[in-house]
Amino acid sequence: MSDALRLDPRGLARLRALAPAGEVAVVGLGASGRAATTLLEAAGVSVYASDAKHPPGHDLARIARAAVVVASPGVPPDAPPLATARAHGVPIISEIEVALRAMPDLPYIGITGTNGKTTVTALIAHLLRALGKRTVEAGNIGTPLSAIAVAPEKPEWVVIELSSFQLHDTPSVAPQVAVLTNLAPDHLDRYATLAEYYDDKQRLFANATSASQRVVNADDAEVMRRTAAVAGAARKFSLHDAHAEAWYDAARSLLMLAGAPLLERPLLPLLGDHNVANALAAALAVWVADPAFQTTTGRAKLAAGLMSFHAIPHRLEPVGEVAGVLWVNDSKATNIGAARTALEGMTRPTVLLLGGRHKGEPYTAMLEAVRAHAKVVLAYGESAPIIEADLAAALGGAVPVERLGSSFEQVIARARALAAPGDVVLLAPACSSYDMFKNYEERGATFRRLALGQ
Repeated sequence: MSDALRLDPRGLARLRALAPAGEVAVVGLGASGRAATTLLEAAGVSVYASDAKHPPGHDLARIARAAVVVASPGVPPDAPPLATARAHGVPIISEIEVALRAMPDLPYIGITGTNGKTTVTALIAHLLRALGKRTVEAGNIGTPLSAIAVAPEKPEWVVIELSSFQLHDTPSVAPQVAVLTNLAPDHLDRYATLAEYYDDKQRLFANATSASQRVVNADDAEVMRRTAAVAGAARKFSLHDAHAEAWYDAARSLLMLAGAPLLERPLLPLLGDHNVANALAAALAVWVADPAFQTTTGRAKLAAGLMSFHAIPHRLEPVGEVAGVLWVNDSKATNIGAARTALEGMTRPTVLLLGGRHKGEPYTAMLEAVRAHAKVVLAYGESAPIIEADLAAALGGAVPVERLGSSFEQVIARARALAAPGDVVLLAPACSSYDMFKNYEERGATFRRLALGQ
């Protein structure tokens, strides 16, 4: 069967309507850009695809003449091809938008937020599979959504992680359940203001109707303020509020769902209270996605799914215990909020590895967590002088802050020398990785290798 014949007829028409007499320019040829190109070509759309890293690069004159530009999420908004498109009035959309146009009846849950969205996305997909549903993760995690449109077999559910960059260019987003994990400062190296960043996150609810359902963090005042007027039903999760549909009864160490116990906390194999919140958000999203899941059997399958879930690599991932020291890889903690949350989840004295490329946030926001949980802070990479300036004087020696260079091997060696049996070495950088590594995955993999002496 040809790829075109796999497409929904309405989706096929909607794709062809993107450029009825011209061509679509796909900018960026990572996985999502290639998938969008394949999908558009399968629909018979004329495509010009380019990438700055692939000769001959971008033909800006051709992009200026395009009917529409499809931007890969890794392409900065001020990159020449996107700046050219805007200057010439060419609409810019995401690969996600292309895929949603191709699949008008797609059953999907959409997840965004500053922190936790990848874990929540993976958890929701895992729980749906525990309920026996063919499920695929897509978007910022897993398979590009466009690849699903031309797949021989369609999943019963798709779970889509949506970054703020993707949401900015996805005007038709309308999930069956929309999940907002939290809001905290991030990407201030890419957004002019914090409000602009939050506005893009809020686009997840742009097409909400009275029939829509949203799962929101009752403990996050900004989330609640920004979603208060959204149409549809608000389903809340909380670590404290017994009135929320999903909440954590700390006194009894129970995760609660819809007024009844779901799981004992010791049976959830994830570190930190923030992962309790992630589990509650995921379970609640699945619970409300289909009334057929809201049974005693469904509850039992959700509990079993939570018990069988394992930490995602680079997200508060225990990589091993060496000579009594636990090494934890949270390389994905690329902003202050994520790093602070990771540190607050530690129950043992912690050697904190903090550093990388600065993203514009003050490290003083971590002071209380550092005082309460850190044994020492090792500041490294480009941001090391800023970290030292923000933290050292404010801590007044209560927690030492050591400034290191840009040799990760030396950082790990120093951490090993400082850590005693019973301690934790936590990589929670609060920075991007681009000063020393290609991405956070390479940073986390290097941490794991060096921690285990490989």
